[in-house]
Amino acid sequence: MQKYKCTTCGHIYDPEEGDEDGKIAPGTPFESIPDDWACPVCGVQKSDFEPYEE
Repeated sequence: MQKYKCTTCGHIYDPEEGDEDGKIAPGTPFESIPDDWACPVCGVQKSDFEPYEE
């Protein structure tokens, strides 16, 4: 699954891990996260993430 990177702080959203604090279950693709979700590190909006290639 595609990982996404916060363009503000560099946090990587990994769908394999999800976001426990944000109540996003492991295995949730980025596209399925609610639009009101925010970066767990810096708090920016979902729209401030971009696809991440390792």
